[in-house]
Amino acid sequence: MNVLLTPLTAGTLPLPNRLVMAPMTRSRASGGLVTGLTAEYYAQRAGAGLIITEGTQPCVIGQGYIDTPGLHTPEQAAAWRVVTDAVHSRGGRIFVQLMHSGRIGHPSLYPDGSRPLAPSAIPSGEKLYTPDGLLDHPEPREMTLADIARAIDDFVASARLAMEAGFDGVELHGASGYLIHQFLAGNTNRRTDAYGGPIANRLRFAVEVARAVGDAIGPERVGIRLSPGSTLNGIRESDTELLYPELIRALVPAGLAYVHISEFGTRDITKVIRAEWPGTLILNPHPAGDAPATAADGVEALRDDVADAISLGQLWLANPDLPERIAAGGPFTAADPASFYGGDHRGYTDYPTSAEA
Repeated sequence: MNVLLTPLTAGTLPLPNRLVMAPMTRSRASGGLVTGLTAEYYAQRAGAGLIITEGTQPCVIGQGYIDTPGLHTPEQAAAWRVVTDAVHSRGGRIFVQLMHSGRIGHPSLYPDGSRPLAPSAIPSGEKLYTPDGLLDHPEPREMTLADIARAIDDFVASARLAMEAGFDGVELHGASGYLIHQFLAGNTNRRTDAYGGPIANRLRFAVEVARAVGDAIGPERVGIRLSPGSTLNGIRESDTELLYPELIRALVPAGLAYVHISEFGTRDITKVIRAEWPGTLILNPHPAGDAPATAADGVEALRDDVADAISLGQLWLANPDLPERIAAGGPFTAADPASFYGGDHRGYTDYPTSAEA
């Protein structure tokens, strides 16, 4: 397991180990504001090589779930500053994941009751969980060229706020069926303009966002998360094997800090991306299914040289001192699914370290 504990550099940021805390939605940000409890949660896990925060909306219309945090107002940036200061005070490093949900949204989330935006007016077929029950995602409004330009500007403005809030960088969420992924996939992008149709057009939005954010805050502070072959949120890719190598080749000149792959039983495409991407590659390893990734999965990926660092989710959630536990060979606490989303400190900041246990 010691291979997970060796140092690495992502962009220009030195990481003390290769254990990345994966982004995990926790739905504890009422009104879009993180709290002191959020600061405690992330600071407890400052031993990670890199923390990537939960998905954070870069604009009002980018919100996809209740009680998720935003980063598009000075008040939100000030709240996040408490989090980054807490993490840095314990020697940690933290990127914020900027997540525009696109069609995975609902009018009830937006003050003006507008419909969510998407590349094309195709509903997800999924539902939004609310305190009042499940609500169907509506048919989204197809984005105009002005909407696309505004969305890119929103990512840039949010990234700049992230720097003011003290983050070490930002991760662009291009995975799991959210807006960037919706532009990539043929079943959610039926456009006939420069942003739809052939692969070169469908990847245009992802590349333009990455370049614009990199130009604004420095590409060495920008990563992107991708999930080749994922079917989350109604996504269906018909050309995964062609799409992602072409996307990676288009991203190489942007000089990003890293590419972060959320594997979906697709080790073959992971290997292809590894061969195409010359920089740091972070992998959330799921070579044969969707069970929570383990430290052993990470060791295998590093030894097979399909990744430089490993992101883990549930292990970090329930084991705030994960590097120490790996060094000692365990034991590992199991996460409680009942407390994943919403609630208070229970299942959030009350998981003990091994010493406390």
